[in-house]
Amino acid sequence: MGSQALDLPLVQVAPDVTIALLICVDHGVEFSERAGRELAGLLRDAEPEVVVSVATMGIPLAIEVTRALGLDDYVILHKTPKIHLGDTWAEPVRSITTGADQTLRLDPARAAAVRRKRVAIVDDVVSTGASLRAALTLLRRVDAEPVVVGAFLTEGQQWQAALGADAELVRALGAIPLFRSGPDGVLREDWVGDPT
Repeated sequence: MGSQALDLPLVQVAPDVTIALLICVDHGVEFSERAGRELAGLLRDAEPEVVVSVATMGIPLAIEVTRALGLDDYVILHKTPKIHLGDTWAEPVRSITTGADQTLRLDPARAAAVRRKRVAIVDDVVSTGASLRAALTLLRRVDAEPVVVGAFLTEGQQWQAALGADAELVRALGAIPLFRSGPDGVLREDWVGDPT
């Protein structure tokens, strides 16, 4: 992942799908700072005015990318309901690591921070593309202009179909496969998201 190497545990998330699990908050401040700086280098030419990420894993990433880009503001989208978020700016989502229906929310008090601004969306891993698609939809409803997406890692290629033309916005420090069990029970790399 960029200039850093990690050993990631394999975790089964569905009967036929295993992922290499990146929990970025478990790798320390130096890891996040370096990865954020390197990711900012991939995003800089898009000239974002504000960074947006999804809680919780995206918070350290948003801070470090914002700092490395020389910006002073970032906005966090939330999946956990909180009293101040309401439903004014909300979008349904289902992520591969949660496996349950959730709602992505933008604090109405923070809408002005992204409205009519060039936005960089950052996330730790882009896998199915569901969270990212929800974030793009929500931000566009608020009249933000997503100009680039940064991720520590992309996982497989299923996210490309889910994002359609928006897949061209994605820049990442690395790529990893999904894993599927073969007929012999041995896990095999799956780069395209094909269950066979």
